[in-house]
Amino acid sequence: MPSATAILFSGGLDSSILLDVLSRPNVETAPIVPIYVDCGSAWQRAERAAARRFITLLDGTRVLPLVELTMPTDDLYGDHWSLGVGAIPDAESPDEAVYLPGRNALLAVKPLVWCGLHGIGRLALATLASNPFADARTDFFTSFSQALSIAMAVDLEIMRPFAGCSKTDVMRQGRPELLHETFSCIDPQPDAAEPARFIHCGACNKCAERRQAFHAAGIADQTPYRTVRGEGC
Repeated sequence: MPSATAILFSGGLDSSILLDVLSRPNVETAPIVPIYVDCGSAWQRAERAAARRFITLLDGTRVLPLVELTMPTDDLYGDHWSLGVGAIPDAESPDEAVYLPGRNALLAVKPLVWCGLHGIGRLALATLASNPFADARTDFFTSFSQALSIAMAVDLEIMRPFAGCSKTDVMRQGRPELLHETFSCIDPQPDAAEPARFIHCGACNKCAERRQAFHAAGIADQTPYRTVRGEGC
């Protein structure tokens, strides 16, 4: 697949919108390979299921089957809320509360190696202009892709089409009828109507961010939440 583009895909708002945008016929014609990385985080069973569902809603001739890789982090983070131990950062928590050290490096390294092994030279990420962490800066991604290119002896590029965009900019590029199919919660709850599925808790940091994103973009939020705190945020 030398002309394919891979995308680091979580099933959340940003990466789902990016996958949708890149798969549209007027953008390019190369196949799109979505890659999901399972780090063992507490929310990933629900997230991965949503990612698989979202792919089925897109143009199946362009978007190839989901590639699933693992990158366990329990030996790094130990007893940590992201692994189901301790209190989940709630809606009032600052962004720093959900920071996971080295996360972008961990999430990108195996997909880049996979791309190198499969003749794919581009990995797209949905990082935004508003990301405040050091491992979301341009110099990090430039250096990281250069290092992996040397290690794999092939040219590997990290694309960030949304790097100059705000969350609202990105939301308005999405199709409203698809946005509620994405998943952004770090404390997913079983769906009372269908226990095998999960819904957003409505009380965590990421649910608050999600509600605010819909509100700021002026898009009706059809996401089922277990709890709703506040109005539009």
